[in-house]
Amino acid sequence: MNHIFDRQQVRRAFSRAAGSYSAAADLQREVESRLLESLEYLGEQAPADIVDLGSGPGTAAVALRQRWPKARVVAIDLALPMLRQVAPKRGWNPLQRPIDRICADARALPLADDSVDLIFSNLCLQWVEDLDALFAGFRRVLRPGGMLLCSTFGPETLHELRAAFAEADDVAHVSPFAGIAEFGDALMRAGFRDPVLDRDVDVHGHAEMAGLMRGLRELGATNALATRRRALTGRGRFVAAQAAYEQWRGGDGLLPATWETITAMAWAPAHGQPIREGGEDVARFPASGIPVRRRRG
Repeated sequence: MNHIFDRQQVRRAFSRAAGSYSAAADLQREVESRLLESLEYLGEQAPADIVDLGSGPGTAAVALRQRWPKARVVAIDLALPMLRQVAPKRGWNPLQRPIDRICADARALPLADDSVDLIFSNLCLQWVEDLDALFAGFRRVLRPGGMLLCSTFGPETLHELRAAFAEADDVAHVSPFAGIAEFGDALMRAGFRDPVLDRDVDVHGHAEMAGLMRGLRELGATNALATRRRALTGRGRFVAAQAAYEQWRGGDGLLPATWETITAMAWAPAHGQPIREGGEDVARFPASGIPVRRRRG
């Protein structure tokens, strides 16, 4: 498979941004708040084992711990420096069970089958190109009836910046993002039940393109495409992109930056529900559920 993203570059970018992320993550916190509100759909259910995937500095992990103090909460992130920002620094109560931390890739979760009741993932999945493999991994670790609650960026995200650089350079500078239909289809192929998807568009204004780029670096959201130019963007190309961006400057004097957010909620099916793998339908059953006939000689 030709990888779209350079995983090492993703890790490096978010590791460097660990100290600046919280101060720059206004949109991320807003989307996180929307996701946390969706937990009301669980009603009186109290998940025992929770994963905050792509946890960053762990604000969601802390909120999940506060909501369900008896649950095991595991914060997983690709960047170890991000995990060092997670509780006990942030709102940790010594009387509560601590938040576990695991440095791992979302594409290869180091978790046992049927070991999780809730996967919560805020604005992490856009860094994974193979949604089918990703959701198959989620389904593997979720218990039947477990909830997946996640968000990602859609294709309208930063379309102005993408177009501006396209006029100045023949190399992509902005990641491709899956659309809501593609995201939903991948959930269905993985066998998730009753998926509910929503889409929001936020437009943030910036005085200059350089300010937008600086904010992206503080978030770790830099160019991590495998096909990116390895050298720094030359001044000539950057100036040309700035000039191209000016066509979007609005009546308020600001340059718009569009963020399309897709949120999804779905439930893991019972064992035996087929999942699409390698073009074939595969059904799995837990070994503990297979009856064993004992014969006496």
